[in-house]
Amino acid sequence: MSLTYSAGSLVAARGREWVVLPESAPDMLVLRPLGGSDDDIAAVFPTFEEVRPAEFAAPDADDLGDQRAAGLLRTALRVGFRSGAGPFRSLASIAVEPRAYQLVPLLMALRQNTVRLLISDDVGIGKTVEAGLIATELLAQGEASRMTVLCAPALAEQWQGELREKFGIDAELVLASTVSRLERGLELGQSLFDKHPYTIISTDFIKSTRHREDFVRHCPDLVIVDEAHTCVSADDAHAGGKSGTNQLRYELLQRVAADQDRHLLLLTATPHSGKESAFRNLLGLVRPDLATVDLESPAGRARLAEHFVARKRADVRQYLTKEDGLADDSLAERTAFPSDRWMKDEPYKLTPEYRVLLDDAIAYAADRVQTAGSQGKREARIAWWSVIALLRSMVSSPKAAAQTLKTRSTAAVARSAEEADILGAPLNHDAADTDALEGLDVAPGASESENAGARLLELSERAATLAGQQGDAKLKALAKHLKSLLADGYNPIVFCRYIPTAEYLAEELGGAEGKPGKLGRKVHVAAVTGTLSPQQRLQRIEQLGAEGADDPATRRVLIATDCLSEGVNLQHHFDAVIHYDLAWNPTRHDQREGRVDRYGQKRDQVRVITMFGEDNGIDGKVLEVLFKKHRQIQKDLGISVSVPDETASGVTDAVVEWLLLHGRQGSQEALFEVPGVQQTLDRVERDWNSAAEREKTSRSKYAQRSIHPEDVAREVASVRAALGGADEVRDFALAALHGLNGLVRDPRDGSGDFTAQVGGTPAGLRDALAATLGNRVVEEDREIPFRSSPAIARGEAALVRTDPAVGALASYVLNSALDGEAEGPRPARRCGVVTTDAVTSRTTLLLVRYRFHLTLPSRTGEKQLVAEDARLLAFEGMPQRARWLDDDTAAELLAARASANTNPQMARNQITRTLDGLDELTARLEEYGERLAAELDASHRRVRKANRSNQEIVRGLKVVPQKPADILGAYVYLPANPAAAGVTPAGAVA
Repeated sequence: MSLTYSAGSLVAARGREWVVLPESAPDMLVLRPLGGSDDDIAAVFPTFEEVRPAEFAAPDADDLGDQRAAGLLRTALRVGFRSGAGPFRSLASIAVEPRAYQLVPLLMALRQNTVRLLISDDVGIGKTVEAGLIATELLAQGEASRMTVLCAPALAEQWQGELREKFGIDAELVLASTVSRLERGLELGQSLFDKHPYTIISTDFIKSTRHREDFVRHCPDLVIVDEAHTCVSADDAHAGGKSGTNQLRYELLQRVAADQDRHLLLLTATPHSGKESAFRNLLGLVRPDLATVDLESPAGRARLAEHFVARKRADVRQYLTKEDGLADDSLAERTAFPSDRWMKDEPYKLTPEYRVLLDDAIAYAADRVQTAGSQGKREARIAWWSVIALLRSMVSSPKAAAQTLKTRSTAAVARSAEEADILGAPLNHDAADTDALEGLDVAPGASESENAGARLLELSERAATLAGQQGDAKLKALAKHLKSLLADGYNPIVFCRYIPTAEYLAEELGGAEGKPGKLGRKVHVAAVTGTLSPQQRLQRIEQLGAEGADDPATRRVLIATDCLSEGVNLQHHFDAVIHYDLAWNPTRHDQREGRVDRYGQKRDQVRVITMFGEDNGIDGKVLEVLFKKHRQIQKDLGISVSVPDETASGVTDAVVEWLLLHGRQGSQEALFEVPGVQQTLDRVERDWNSAAEREKTSRSKYAQRSIHPEDVAREVASVRAALGGADEVRDFALAALHGLNGLVRDPRDGSGDFTAQVGGTPAGLRDALAATLGNRVVEEDREIPFRSSPAIARGEAALVRTDPAVGALASYVLNSALDGEAEGPRPARRCGVVTTDAVTSRTTLLLVRYRFHLTLPSRTGEKQLVAEDARLLAFEGMPQRARWLDDDTAAELLAARASANTNPQMARNQITRTLDGLDELTARLEEYGERLAAELDASHRRVRKANRSNQEIVRGLKVVPQKPADILGAYVYLPANPAAAGVTPAGAVA
């Protein structure tokens, strides 16, 4: 007859001990190895395999450790937890340690039945992590079963990597390039979204009506929309082109959001994009009533605050301090964002030959526009876009000019003036709010027929002869700026507008195969453009980042087009930006700089150089009118305010018109004499000031106030008490690596960083570290950097409990401590006796593991879980007459150091007396478990913070301790001065 086992109980099977999980049935037990992770869960059939009740073995008096044993075992145990008992189910299992401010959206989400949030934190704060935390928590709690991320095609693989590496979510890419393969694997009538519970969908995928309808019918119950501002249009937006695409996405999201039971997270750093109606449309997706709520009233703002969070760096650079209303700074968290960017505008002048070529090109352009103007509106617009393509490529590089001059204009196939604008604008204007950067870095084409005319071909041939530093002063100036940055230890990115320009720079600056380039022997140069797929781009960046990784003198230069200006994180390998081609919208520069100026950047100051042609007739005026105003607003507000696309294009169109009328030599003042230009600039000033004022008002009026810092502080303290903090993990890693014969170098420079070589450590540990850090790092016994920052590069380890390398170290320490017959060094032991002046009477410290059976309410019914917690309990005297100490006093014993040697025989006698009396402590351990269960129950309820109208969030919630608790370690502390043994410390409790 088979026994029935309750969830959380221990059983022995297959030669090891397991924890019974709630999914078990009498004829099939679902088991997780004791101390193991969910990856090791197995099903066992008692009818066919022997399963028997088990009790956790008591410590062995013959296996004594030193003064470090208790602390190492405790931290190793806590680092290994993947099913913590606290209200945040996911924090114990993810491979990232979130900043305290990143818990705010999670707390907001847990207080909603159906999660609807607009997360609009500033660029680089970590919206992806915030969304990942919410998604992982909803999945872990059973509130969601399927998930999709809707994003731009170029960002899909980065999202896939972030979800897999940081949150353990293995999502399938659903792209235009993968959908055919995925559909071949479907059964008859099956949807992609039924077969693959976690997906990442590119915005180009939903352009197909069939795919769009399939997505809506089988849409997952959790949807994350990245760059959500690109999925709505302002009410006054014109149809067609970008606005038409936005409208298509907006209609899709309206259908997705219509299901009030669907979780929806909208992410964007620019919720306004200069348009109040676009912002309202975004809010309407979150909740329909928010689209019309009175945001001027306190009640309306309070309603919005439940669903909207928007913070800039200054808001979170220092968090949980007295300035946030807390009593002290004990939980203060300082996030190392780079300080203000070092910025400089660097002019260059054309060579005489290039000036003549540009003048001839401008003359041709003026003639062409004048001629086309008399041929009709369609011809005039085609000519206009062809001329802009010609001029922009001409000031970009000789190679871009040569390619454009002999390539047919994209707008040339248009059948109407409106179609010409739809085709020409994306390639020739730098829209701020487009996510369709794919394909926009090609040379746009200036010819209006299949075959370029003789005049264009002649200009193209002349442009080609000017390639190289002798004929191209811009290239020569770039080389000078790069050498200066490289000499100062920077690794810059050079952003270009066109593919031919990027390839030209890489060819001119990089060395031939096996030969040094023009920037130096130890400088590696690579180009990334739209000719590569998103995956190939990431691979090339990683390859460049790995070049000379062991040589601190090695430098990297990445030359890129705007295919990398959004979404791709580059802060780990690069720390400076050069704008080789001046964009025609300052927001594009912000996007470029935001790739390196973000959380995780090791440099305190990112350098930015903006190159502009002093005498090309275009750059200086764009810089003067657009960029200086943009920078002033940014300085005044502390954040960037997007330039409305029509505003930027109005200015640049005026500049081109002026150039065609006056040539390069026209005065700056003459720009304002062009009919309508002054009115355009006045309108720009008004629109921009209005947008800045709205943004300023939004940041203050709609600031996140639904979660008070005290609420966050309480939960941060609870999480750190259960899982450990950064200092504990660092001390553990240092002590464990020393104890396992690692070669550790700690510079003690205040950074908290250190390095370790693990060639002398046990083989089992080396194998585990090789799986996380790379085989070559371990096999070649390279120095492994352990960083205090959780933002690390490949081959490094972060000193956080969720880092895979730290996890591997903790797992080895824990397993070797539990296995008394393990070979090699064992720095942690389950017993210890220490003579110390930290106590005045015989004191025993117990490391106890509690298991809890949790019943969590969810929208789909109750979810049963088994979770673990580790606690320190301490008492004075013998077990039979124990005088129990409070939790703080117990934790302080971990820092106790031996002040005298302990006689081995006396040590064995002392620990034996303690172990023989453990049964006397059962009642106290059970009482503590009940108290801990009550605290956990209160914590779950507090985080969910249900109001009277929302009691279903907590109805049925229950936390039950599983008996008996496991005593993992017992450590006796003997007073160095026995004469003081009668003194009772202040920490004693009844």
